[in-house]
Amino acid sequence: MRVARSATLLLALLPAVSWAQQTTEAPGRGPDAAGTEEAATSRVPLEEIRRYVAVYNAVRAAYVDPVDDKKLMQSAIRGLLLDLDPHSTYFDKEDAEAFDEQATGAYDGIGVELQQQPDNSSLKVISPIDDTPAAKAGIRAGDLIIAIDGKPISAIEATEPLRGKAGSKVVLTLVREGKPKPFDVSVTRQTIRVTSVRSRMLEPGYGYIRLSTFQADTGADFQKQVAQLQQQAGGKLKGVVLDLRSNPGGLLTAAVQVADDLLDKGNIVSTRGRISISDARFDATPGDLLKGAPVVVLADAGSASASEVLAGALRDNGRARVVGSRTFGKGSVQTVLPLDNGDSVKLTTARYFTPSGKSIQATGIVPDVVLQPEKRDDDLPASLADYSEATLPGHLRGDDEGGDGYKAGDVLPGDGPINDALAELKQPGSVVARQKAEAAKAAAQKKPEAKVDTKPEAKLESKPEAKPEAKPEAKPADVPVPTKP
Repeated sequence: MRVARSATLLLALLPAVSWAQQTTEAPGRGPDAAGTEEAATSRVPLEEIRRYVAVYNAVRAAYVDPVDDKKLMQSAIRGLLLDLDPHSTYFDKEDAEAFDEQATGAYDGIGVELQQQPDNSSLKVISPIDDTPAAKAGIRAGDLIIAIDGKPISAIEATEPLRGKAGSKVVLTLVREGKPKPFDVSVTRQTIRVTSVRSRMLEPGYGYIRLSTFQADTGADFQKQVAQLQQQAGGKLKGVVLDLRSNPGGLLTAAVQVADDLLDKGNIVSTRGRISISDARFDATPGDLLKGAPVVVLADAGSASASEVLAGALRDNGRARVVGSRTFGKGSVQTVLPLDNGDSVKLTTARYFTPSGKSIQATGIVPDVVLQPEKRDDDLPASLADYSEATLPGHLRGDDEGGDGYKAGDVLPGDGPINDALAELKQPGSVVARQKAEAAKAAAQKKPEAKVDTKPEAKLESKPEAKPEAKPEAKPADVPVPTKP
């Protein structure tokens, strides 16, 4: 039943493809087929088209160097999507194939999730994928790639140079916060078969499941890993830490399936867009694979999109507590629309809402227990202040964006956060209690002690006491008494 449901969810957005091919359908559809607004948007804006053609012809005729028609049109189409939002983009055939490979989980490359920056001068690392050449080479979430094999990003077509024959090398020039200047990292390409789900036992009875991305087989792999952990625990787990740190998202349907596997009932997520095909609601079906065992979700600033859907669904339904830092805040849904020539358009078509009805666009999910990054000299800086959806140029405005006290989350590498999540799993509130005790201790150490006056005391001069008037008294016989001459 779960597998069939998964297939249904996977197909939920596919009708948008036919919609994309029909947007030029003319006004003769009639009021019964579409509302006034939809009819208005289906009309081709002839005046704007004429203006575009005039500019196009001017470039062809007068630009200093001849420009190929196909290249000029490709640039125009990319520009059409560029100012919409950071996640809408045009894929040529090669990029479209690469995107499909990432969804299926096998390709030749270095294994990193990237985002093209608006100025086309750099690529931002959303996340290195676990156990890939990028992760092993030390590439980190938040790094900026400014050159590939010495060639500036602005002079490169898409990210194709990162792909290549397994065993070949590529040199990336990186800019990293906290580093005074750019530096090079050599990475050896390999065939990337991304294992999106891994697990292990943390302590007897307490399991750990790592979800690095959401792809086509994530749901099935999650079920297998849960079964293995339960077998190792002797039948039933006492609790599970679900690690979504630096998970950039992926297929929405995969996140929905994992949430369904942990929930008996309740809403998982809903999506709303301008057209009816973008409106959807996904609810849980009976059956909790963990049989009610408590769950703690570990998230950080690199947890985005589908991973935020999963975290929001589990918390809003009271199924899990979230530990870590504020998530990325990507609350929008993209639909890939294939074109006849093999190219594709990845278009933002809807916003998603957690079961409580909240949009986390540009705000993210604030954890129940906030963790700070481990401070090490060779590690990430304490905070990547610009690492969030809210700072991306042209991002969709969030309902609660810019609220009081907003601060972007931190990337939380290492095993320290896992240990904190386990402690919170075993004894809810223990991490907060420890944090308060540590804060009180630190405050006490910084509190100035009572000042002791070390100045020498003022010496009191011993003044001769006023003597009482001398009264005639009997003198001893041996004291001579002066006499007048």
